[in-house]
Amino acid sequence: MSEEEKKNGGYDAGSIQALEGMEHVRMRPSMYIGDVGMRGLHHLVYEVVDNSIDEALAGHCDEIEVVILEGDGVRVTDNGRGIPVGMHEKEGVSALQVVMTKIGAGGKFDKDSYKVSGGLHGVGVSCVNALSRHLLAEVRREGKLFKQEYERGKTLYPVKEDGTSTENGTRVTFYPDPEIFDVLVYNYDTLSMRMRELAYLNKGITVTIRDERTKDEEGKYREDVFFSEKGLSEFVRFLDESRESLIEDVIHIEGEKNGIPVEVAMIYNTSYAENLHSYVNNINTHEGGTHLSGFRRGLTGTLKKYAEESGMLSKLKFDIAGDDFREGLTAVISVKVQEPQFEGQTKTKLGNREVNAPVSQAVSEMLTDYLEEHPKDASRIIEKVILAATARHAARKAREMVQRKNVLTGGGLPGKLADCSSKDPAESEVYLVEGDSAGGTAKQGRDRHFQAIMPLRGKILNVEKAMQHKIFENEEIKNIYTALGVRVGTEEDDRALNLEKLRYHKVIIMCDADVDGSHIETLILTFFFRYMKELIEKGYIYIATPPLYQVKKGKKSAYAWNDDQRDRLVMEMKGSGSDSSVGVQRYKGLGEMNAEQLWETTMNPEARTLRQVQIENAIESDRTFSMLMGDEVAPRREFIENNAKYANIDS
Repeated sequence: MSEEEKKNGGYDAGSIQALEGMEHVRMRPSMYIGDVGMRGLHHLVYEVVDNSIDEALAGHCDEIEVVILEGDGVRVTDNGRGIPVGMHEKEGVSALQVVMTKIGAGGKFDKDSYKVSGGLHGVGVSCVNALSRHLLAEVRREGKLFKQEYERGKTLYPVKEDGTSTENGTRVTFYPDPEIFDVLVYNYDTLSMRMRELAYLNKGITVTIRDERTKDEEGKYREDVFFSEKGLSEFVRFLDESRESLIEDVIHIEGEKNGIPVEVAMIYNTSYAENLHSYVNNINTHEGGTHLSGFRRGLTGTLKKYAEESGMLSKLKFDIAGDDFREGLTAVISVKVQEPQFEGQTKTKLGNREVNAPVSQAVSEMLTDYLEEHPKDASRIIEKVILAATARHAARKAREMVQRKNVLTGGGLPGKLADCSSKDPAESEVYLVEGDSAGGTAKQGRDRHFQAIMPLRGKILNVEKAMQHKIFENEEIKNIYTALGVRVGTEEDDRALNLEKLRYHKVIIMCDADVDGSHIETLILTFFFRYMKELIEKGYIYIATPPLYQVKKGKKSAYAWNDDQRDRLVMEMKGSGSDSSVGVQRYKGLGEMNAEQLWETTMNPEARTLRQVQIENAIESDRTFSMLMGDEVAPRREFIENNAKYANIDS
């Protein structure tokens, strides 16, 4: 091995293995990046950044820069070793060209180059190349600068030298292909959240993101620099900043069990929500998997043993379930696995059985030591567990009352529900409407075949501040459960949602376009996020978009959904030649429209606009609901001050 090869950790042209071609990536892009909308567009950036993160995991990179360019291109730069550029023995071209143009090519398949990696099993950067109208790869390595350009995945020229360099690293600049993607405009906040997440998951790495499309009033680009010295401990503090802590310190462990690096950070708060986030090789495993099962097993077993030995459970007349140990818990579990086996194309659930035991063992050892060294915190945690168990039993009784007479037993639908005639959930939709007045108008204007109307009385309970049994005792929430036909709770999991009898595949929230309407909308969304998240994940939750204005002139009338549309319609009607003053009506409430107007603007599938509720970032969603609807005032005040200019304050 040459001195240069030793310096680069044995990462040379021979480390690159080509598995197969990528001819059909452009024909079937969703197979590789999920979709060709906003999510797939941003996934391109993540795949390029993943390569840089892999260099960091291997110990060869500590700086990553992401820049959004004019024309909606993106440039990703790292100070790693640089992709090898030597001749690839099997392919007969530069290793860089192999990496950029061959699906499944990369050092990730060579265990000597990368012990662990994320990405799409090595297909990432070549997929980005295939789906870009133009891509430039620049490599600083061996004292030289190399580059190669591509159009829609095809090379424009062989890899060539383009000067000298005293630094090492890789820079990839790409422009997504308009022939592939429905949208081309990157969202800075979406990318920024992912970069911040990566900085927490990989402590000691500086991740910079900058938007060079526009400048602020001072002539500066928007930029964020993320760096975490303590990693997951700081991550948990960040996640819980809008909640009141139950214990003083973050419980943290970092080590290796059976050859698997495990890092866990956790803290208890006074809320009633379980807030767990799990990662494998920096990939957010939304559906959990064996590492999350191991965490839960280690947590439950250790806490239960401590509680029994301390005598704190002696007066309890019922068993404690696993859920009780996780109420008010915020935790991040991160493992590194050399050959991860993910279930499904989207890689959201880890299937490696060998990961369960090491995580469980690590958590058990960590927690045992912590409880012995912090007896006061231990008592607070066990008291919280006992309270959760007591509330769970009360909630079970309340839930049984909700489900005693419903569609599963042949009746018992809420009296206010105006059901549709169709019994096919796939074509049926229900409107959750604010107030009896608007509900009455909606009932008159709907298509009775497939549209059901469920009026809600005032503001439903804020579930962020309520114990579970209080939620199931709330009349409006009971009506929602019963109307939808879902059941809650199994023998294994008291909070599991059974959607087998779900009666509608569109659940549409329809509220007034004023401050109270927005608040009610947020309360309903909080309920769905905390207690029916599966409905959101399956794409069943929507928000109706009633118009804000009606613009009239004589017999002409048109609707506007924002101020710009209103102003444009006013100008158009003023220029129509008639002498009459154009009239503008502001709709603050749904009840101000008659049935025909509500149908043609908001309920007619041929003309309406529905906004589908999606969870793009579970961590940010959790923080937002906790901040907006929780007990802590300071974070909410800061949010309002920062976003007041975007708010609709017309009450």
